[in-house]
Amino acid sequence: MSTAAPTSDLATEALGVLRELTGRPDAIFREGQDAAVSALVERSQRALVVQRTGWGKSAVYFVSTALLRRRGKGPTLLVSPLLALMRDQVAAAARAGIRAVEISSANMTEWDDIAARLAADDVDVLLVSPERLTNPRFREEQLPGLVARCGLVVVDEAHCVSDWGHDFRPDYRRIRDLLGTLPAGTPVLATTATANERVVEDVAEQLGSGGVEVTTVRGPLSRDSLRLGVLRLPSDRARLAWLAAHLDDLPGSGIVYTLTVAAAEETASLLRDAGHEVRAYTGRLDDADRKASEEALRGNEVKALVATSALGMGFDKPDLGFVVHLGAPSSPVSYYQQVGRAGRAVEHADVLLLPGPEDLAIWQWFATSSMPREDHAAAVLTAMADGKAWSVARLETVADVRRSRLELLLKVLAVDGAVERVQGGWRSTGQPWVYDADRYARVTRTREAEQRSMIAYARPVDEAMCRMAFLQEALDDPTAAPCGRCDVCAGPWYATDVPEAAAEAASAALDRPGVELSPRAQWPTGADRLGVDVKGKIASSDQIQPGRAVARLTDLGWGQRLRTLLGDDGVGGVVDLEAPGLEEDPDAAFDVPVKRSVSDVPPDDDIIRACARVLGAWDWEERPGAVVAIPSRRRPQLVTGLAQGLARLGRLPYLGEMTLQHGGPTGQPGGNSAFRLAAVWDRIVVGPELRERLAEAGSAPILLVDDLADSRWTMTVAGRELRRAGATAVLPFALALTA
Repeated sequence: MSTAAPTSDLATEALGVLRELTGRPDAIFREGQDAAVSALVERSQRALVVQRTGWGKSAVYFVSTALLRRRGKGPTLLVSPLLALMRDQVAAAARAGIRAVEISSANMTEWDDIAARLAADDVDVLLVSPERLTNPRFREEQLPGLVARCGLVVVDEAHCVSDWGHDFRPDYRRIRDLLGTLPAGTPVLATTATANERVVEDVAEQLGSGGVEVTTVRGPLSRDSLRLGVLRLPSDRARLAWLAAHLDDLPGSGIVYTLTVAAAEETASLLRDAGHEVRAYTGRLDDADRKASEEALRGNEVKALVATSALGMGFDKPDLGFVVHLGAPSSPVSYYQQVGRAGRAVEHADVLLLPGPEDLAIWQWFATSSMPREDHAAAVLTAMADGKAWSVARLETVADVRRSRLELLLKVLAVDGAVERVQGGWRSTGQPWVYDADRYARVTRTREAEQRSMIAYARPVDEAMCRMAFLQEALDDPTAAPCGRCDVCAGPWYATDVPEAAAEAASAALDRPGVELSPRAQWPTGADRLGVDVKGKIASSDQIQPGRAVARLTDLGWGQRLRTLLGDDGVGGVVDLEAPGLEEDPDAAFDVPVKRSVSDVPPDDDIIRACARVLGAWDWEERPGAVVAIPSRRRPQLVTGLAQGLARLGRLPYLGEMTLQHGGPTGQPGGNSAFRLAAVWDRIVVGPELRERLAEAGSAPILLVDDLADSRWTMTVAGRELRRAGATAVLPFALALTA
């Protein structure tokens, strides 16, 4: 981008718009902002701006929009990744008299009105998500007209365009095609705060498709307001206890990030029990609850939101006083993006990382889940060769992949031109498609290098380099230098003690076992195409009752203990990682991970006692009268020992285990419902001896015991067989749930 200053007339006009936007009559442009505005308004250029969070990238495109609209140009099309970001930007635009609207899943009832306003040229900025570009109605009814007359295109959080970016989204790759359809001379601005040199080069190449020149401007990424630190504690109990004891020591209000939904909800519950005003914020919240929580944090009505990455890019609270991570993100780049939420308009903000040994397993899960598999792609494309529209539910009967991964695969295939989204689902375009194994291997190697880098960032104070300089170097910032503020440069600024009372409270919360195991109510769509002749609602005479498990594998406390016990079934398919000697050597948890093989040992006394607590708190309508085990090929000692132990605890008869036939269940944990049902159908039955014992046991419910409930179809099919063999009710019980 040219660094030429705008003409005097434009400079005066732009400054006036900026002051309207900020509501401050004394506001002035930060270094580079006015030059960026001039490049877009006066020279219609394409530019990539990489500037730290809080620099004012949104001011550039809103000021440019106002100036371009005054010159008779069409509305700005702003591609933005998160609803929270859209809401902030719409509010900011309104302050400057800019009419900004969004089209998203959160305002479907307003789409027709927005279309009418666009047609009447009554919209200055239209914000859409990248996923909206694949929506058939939007693509056919709105996008062609917008492309033809838009005055400016803005790609916010542009690192999402790149495979190498920390938050790559397949739909963002459609932007390259969109830019190729713009009329000549349409200015384009791409912005991000988190891009290293590899990402910058990739994004610039995509912005410049068709030979258009792209100028890149990068500013220094150091944030003088941030004070960074890493506190390494030996267990999840210690980390939660520290946070409960010291949350009020942190300045103002802030964000506590966790890596999983379960951790966010558990942590928020524990902190509330300790007297802190906090809320959990995850992708499970509906839009209204998300908005209410965001406003509560902005208004300092809560000390913190305990959040997953759902509260990420674009959330704007200039006076955010702190960011704490319970568990490390998988790369320094993504970590910098999240900590950049803090300290935008305050002199000092505290940023603290509390890494955990489970981080490595969670990183591996997210890394593998983002990569499409060749066999899944081949199955989908083969099925869609008929040229018809396929729903996602129907496609689940041709590829054994969970719905979230299947939808990601379809997005990748769509971006590559092999399929397209149409009314009624997805359809093949007939274009050939080749699995790019080399590309995915390169991305995998990059992700692994980023993980090693994050482990290096989290080293103890006496082994680490300046925390801020480390992050700057990770983002290829040539201005990297010791900050003089972090715990490496100036010594730890945070308390390191874990008060005994807080530790006891954390232990009590984490040692509290018991989660509900919800029964299946519907047979999966398309099961009949896999040889299972069922559909619709499961008959009440075949259903199991709501059950219980000790914990989810993603839970803190018991979840982590059960992950260790169950070995490589891990967290929803994540392997468990060896962390030997953690209590004696906390640093051992951050060594190179090693897979743990499946273990099979009888349950110990702690597990039996935890099960007893769950059973004691179970509010069943009728107490079970006998215990039956689901047969296990992987952990027969554990499952049989568990069932027998529960029978002894409850002074109930143990009737034995069910029978495997046809080789028993096939497949592994994971996959989708249709395939998981087919894998167990007719393979777990009530044998003759068990049938006789059931008849002798009377009419009381049966407690059905297993080690791990993943899809819940094993429990459902086994319970159905027991019901058909005479059981009046079946109460499922498992050590662990995967989700």
